[in-house]
Amino acid sequence: MANPFCGLVREFVAQNNTSQIKHVIQILSQEFALSQHPHSRKGGLIGLAACSIALGKDSGLYLKELIEPVLTCFNDADSRLRYYACEALYNIVKVARGSVLPHFNVLFDGLSKLAADPDPNVKSGSELLDRLLKDIVTESNQFDLVGFIPLLRERIYSNNQYARQFIISWILVLESVPDINLLDYLPEILDGLFQILGDNSKEIRKMCEVALGEFLKEIKKNPSSVKFAEMANILVIHCQAADDLIQLTAMCWMREFIQLAGRVMLPYSSGILTAVLPCLSYDDRKKNIKEVANVCNQSLMKLVIPEDDEMDEAKQSMTLPAEPTSEESLSKPEAASSGSLDASGDSNISNSSVFTVTSSERIQVTLNLDGIVQVLDCHLHDTSIGMMTRIAVLKWLYHLYIKTPRKMFRHTDSLFPILLRTLSDESDEVILKDLEVLAEIASSPAGQTEGHGPSDGSDVRPGPVELHVPARAGQLSSSGTKGLECSPSTPTMNSYFYKFMINLLKRFSSERKLLETRGAFIIRQLCLLLNAENIFHSMADILLREEDLKFASTMVHTLNTILLTSSELFQLRNQLKDLKTPESRNLFCCLYRSWCHNPVTTVSLCFLTQNYKHAYDLIQKFGDLEVTVDFLTEVDKLVQLIECPIFTYLRLQLLDVKNNPYLIKALYGLLMLLPQSSAFQLLSHRLQCVPNPELMQTADGTKPSAGFKRASASNIDYTELLQHFEKVQNKRLEARHQRAGRAEQLDRRVVL
Repeated sequence: MANPFCGLVREFVAQNNTSQIKHVIQILSQEFALSQHPHSRKGGLIGLAACSIALGKDSGLYLKELIEPVLTCFNDADSRLRYYACEALYNIVKVARGSVLPHFNVLFDGLSKLAADPDPNVKSGSELLDRLLKDIVTESNQFDLVGFIPLLRERIYSNNQYARQFIISWILVLESVPDINLLDYLPEILDGLFQILGDNSKEIRKMCEVALGEFLKEIKKNPSSVKFAEMANILVIHCQAADDLIQLTAMCWMREFIQLAGRVMLPYSSGILTAVLPCLSYDDRKKNIKEVANVCNQSLMKLVIPEDDEMDEAKQSMTLPAEPTSEESLSKPEAASSGSLDASGDSNISNSSVFTVTSSERIQVTLNLDGIVQVLDCHLHDTSIGMMTRIAVLKWLYHLYIKTPRKMFRHTDSLFPILLRTLSDESDEVILKDLEVLAEIASSPAGQTEGHGPSDGSDVRPGPVELHVPARAGQLSSSGTKGLECSPSTPTMNSYFYKFMINLLKRFSSERKLLETRGAFIIRQLCLLLNAENIFHSMADILLREEDLKFASTMVHTLNTILLTSSELFQLRNQLKDLKTPESRNLFCCLYRSWCHNPVTTVSLCFLTQNYKHAYDLIQKFGDLEVTVDFLTEVDKLVQLIECPIFTYLRLQLLDVKNNPYLIKALYGLLMLLPQSSAFQLLSHRLQCVPNPELMQTADGTKPSAGFKRASASNIDYTELLQHFEKVQNKRLEARHQRAGRAEQLDRRVVL
């Protein structure tokens, strides 16, 4: 049937009879290829292929008429006819070659459907046609990529495995053609590629990995032409995928994007942190993802610079698109569900491949600080997140307070409560990082600015207490301190320091377990991070007004133990030991008034400051106090402390009996308070070693100096201090009686 038509066509070509050629093709199309009878359709397909062969190089003039009926047969219910359609189209394309490119989209559309055909013969035929078309595209420099991308973007979301395989194979071909720059259109197909990466077929996943790997190599070679911002949110979404392969691959891409694009990625920081932070707590089963996420986190943190604190946001002009929502960043609303890449692959970037910002991209990039803080705050409130994530969040907050203190202090009131609650964390590492953040808030000069102070009026200190700011380098850049004239020698800490001390003590009061298990640890670390004198001075000042006398006594005992035993407070102990300066005497008086909440600690403070006569006077008052088991236990502990290296100077002063009579009397007073116990024996043995004054006389009748004689501290009214001690003890006794009375009433009610 085809030969007569073929001969006619050749004759018409020789005559250049275009109208007759079209007439023949129309007959083959309408009366045969599109006939209701299968045999007629088969004949029509063969005839159209024969016409194309007869037309030769002129077939390009009639391609639309030749191709359309053949493509229609791709949908035929008969698999044999679909195969003949593939064969016919193969012959048409083989003859026309590059002339078919204007019709590429309809050919691609038809082939993408046949790729999923259930018949193996049809699929085999379509693969032959597919390879031929790929060869033509590879050879040609006239491929219309712009017109093809919308179709590719649509087809890439197919869920059929064969269709996905077909799509990936074409992407790989287009990537390999030097004249085709598919990288420019990567934002339009990247989401679809990540979704294909989650396919159940290992072969398809591998093909998709290869395609993504090729794109990433191209990005590293030409970072200046990459649309990083348009793909940022796509990566953010897939970095949170449930499938390990998708998540790891997206995370590797994110790592490269941050390192190549630099501050271009800053507007997307909140989304990146949302994706990255949870990964930092992964176990060894997801070690690769965790390692890449850590690199992303560190690289992103380095992008925040002090200049971000100085930018006038009202004058910011952005050439980059604003951070869209996750739904807007995808062509399809559904996010990917699977994925994975080797974490070790291509993580190191050479200097030559680092993205250098061109002149058109030097516009200031705004740091979305509000979004970042919101994400960090949300993660701190989430009790289910892992320890490493919490540590990373606190590192971020500390970093932001260092780099952008003025802007960060706008968020301090909202962050302060959760930072205080984090002190109850189970991990010491988390608490350490939390204390670093709180210490930075309490000491940063930026917190001294008007409008950044504590909003809670009740937290403002009731009276002036001299506090000294420790020298801290690098809190603010020189340009960042304009209008914040607050040097390390400023005599007051910032407005958050006292608020911090008040709330810390409130926390200890409400969580006694925290005080018992972590109280000393927290205070010791704060003494390293801040000025120890400021901490003790302010806490003593606050405890002086504490209404819960039992807590005040416990807290004073804790502070006293830290003061006497912690190596971090060596300098402060030496300062109190001598009381040479007005500041040290002022500190002693402040501590003394609060230490009166606990009589035994008050005596130990007098021993530390070498106020032995006053210690003796206090012990004389102990006879009027209610001696309880707890009281005797504290006396026992004080005796143990006297035998420690901290009180070496005190024990040596026992050699100078003549000049230290009240020290010996005070120690004997403690001995008389103690029952017959190990502490009693210990102190008794020590006092038995005190030499006879007569034996200490030298040949010339003079007594050798022990070298520990200290001039009495002037300007200290010890009478007033003793009266204050008596007043506090009466108040404590009254409170104890009230508690006992309430307990008795409660017992009566229970009996009734």
